[in-house]
Amino acid sequence: MATTLTSLATSLALQTAPVAHAHAQHAHSGFMHFMRHLGLIGLLPISAVDSSFVPLPIPGVTDILLIVFAAAHSNVFLLVALATIGSALGGLFSHAVGQAGGLAFLEKHVPKAILNRVTNWMEHHAILAVSLPAILPPPMPLSPFVLVAGAVHMSRKKFMWAFTVSRLIRHAIAVWIGVHYGRTFLRLWSHFSSKWATTILISLWSVILIFMAIAIWKLYKTSKDMKLSPTLNRKPA
Repeated sequence: MATTLTSLATSLALQTAPVAHAHAQHAHSGFMHFMRHLGLIGLLPISAVDSSFVPLPIPGVTDILLIVFAAAHSNVFLLVALATIGSALGGLFSHAVGQAGGLAFLEKHVPKAILNRVTNWMEHHAILAVSLPAILPPPMPLSPFVLVAGAVHMSRKKFMWAFTVSRLIRHAIAVWIGVHYGRTFLRLWSHFSSKWATTILISLWSVILIFMAIAIWKLYKTSKDMKLSPTLNRKPA
């Protein structure tokens, strides 16, 4: 009798294991689908903060998201458009902050050695001083250049063209990398994180959202303290 019961239990386990595995895979796939769409919704504000003078703690987080979403078959044109619009908003705000605060504000937020070099380069090569940091990945700093562009009163129209086109190129490159090479990363991710994928993704997005909330609060506080509303509506010199 014991042998019969053991055989029956083993048979049932073998039959139900594939079903349980299929349910687990379905749940994991559904969660990844949900996270991908949540990421698309959050891509615009994340890229805006990432391109501002209060960057997120993870360097190049916008590029990482673009690569992952592109590898997961998201709409590549929508990805580039959302990231570029967000970056343009972040750049515009940072330019306005630099313009309103001037060099006195920069001296409090940018190390003196970096500030002197960036200011000198901005005065002689304004377009390159905006374009190169906007295209190049970390550890190339971005915030000092966009702030100085405003502080030295670089034309807002000229700044926005140089900055937006450069970010568009960078985002397009990140999406191209995701389409051609990101699937290998996703396969490795699925292989090594089948058990902890949900926990890792929740933790990662929690960190991003927390620091994004802190960054948005800092941007809002700076805007309120410096009374940027008149500056944003004023035509550039």
